[in-house]
Amino acid sequence: RGASGPIFVACVLAAPEGIKHLESTGMNLHVVTASIDSHLNERAFIVPGLGDAGDRQFGPPN
Repeated sequence: RGASGPIFVACVLAAPEGIKHLESTGMNLHVVTASIDSHLNERAFIVPGLGDAGDRQFGPPN
């Protein structure tokens, strides 16, 4: 059972750490991204990137 072919991962923005993590899974993956930013900061936000994408989409927590 499971996927017989590669799994395609599509994203708008990625960081090298995230791509390396996906590659480390050993799964048959193809990563497609529009842009790769510099790195993740201490809060695991993509730098320079979007900041907190959840806050941008849904608003900051109260």
